[in-house]
Amino acid sequence: MLKALTAARDALYSQQRASAPDGQPTDPSAEPPTMAQQQADALQLLTETALHHGIDPGSPAEHDQVVVHVDASVLTDPEQPGQSVVEDGARVSAETSQRLGCDASRVVMEHDAEGRIFDVGPNTRTIPPALRRALLYRDRSCRFPGCHGRFCQAHHIRHWAHGGPTTLSNLVLLCRRHHRAVHEEGYRVERMADGELRFRGPDGRVVPEVPCPPPAPSDPKSAVKIHNEAAGVAVDPRTATPTWQGERLDVRYAMDVLHPLANEKRTAA
Repeated sequence: MLKALTAARDALYSQQRASAPDGQPTDPSAEPPTMAQQQADALQLLTETALHHGIDPGSPAEHDQVVVHVDASVLTDPEQPGQSVVEDGARVSAETSQRLGCDASRVVMEHDAEGRIFDVGPNTRTIPPALRRALLYRDRSCRFPGCHGRFCQAHHIRHWAHGGPTTLSNLVLLCRRHHRAVHEEGYRVERMADGELRFRGPDGRVVPEVPCPPPAPSDPKSAVKIHNEAAGVAVDPRTATPTWQGERLDVRYAMDVLHPLANEKRTAA
């Protein structure tokens, strides 16, 4: 199971790591998810793959779903009182419920004044299969600027709980990372009159398609020279010459350099 999770996590995020520019990302949405988030996404990918390929066909697919109970008022407005809990009673945020509701199976239950269920609607997909195929054909991959993730979920630009229609023009493909960013981290997406998408960060600024390059000094050569002199670095024709004489690698020393905590743990022991 651990190997399968690792393989799924690599499939989800290896392409993102390979395409990431060097240096620290300036956009928080470009930061990699935490290990816990990556493992959760990998587990979800494994279950989706298993269901898609019909593993254990004798067991109904309903047994492999995570059920979230959420009041309609909470889906419409996260500030409204109401429940948003998984089957065992653990609470999830209203924003998380909205994200899950973008692309899931949905059953509408109606309650009377005493809280008793008096009507249960049919189990329907939020996005019909034919519409999903059209969406995949149009978007191909995640539409968040700079991201080309292939494992995507459908996102309602205007959520269906707010009256947004489940139409191709109101849908967009987003990878799991950026679907969370739009629902739970303050990012927004809107479709312009010409059909193009525009993403905004939590501060309201437009997220550019290509990250803005860092400002370059007018005289880069002099700037590098001043920086080296301030750091005490003297560059000469032999600066890049390796000093290795062919001796054997000192593994213990290498580990101490690469991972200082290893030395601290040995000292503490």
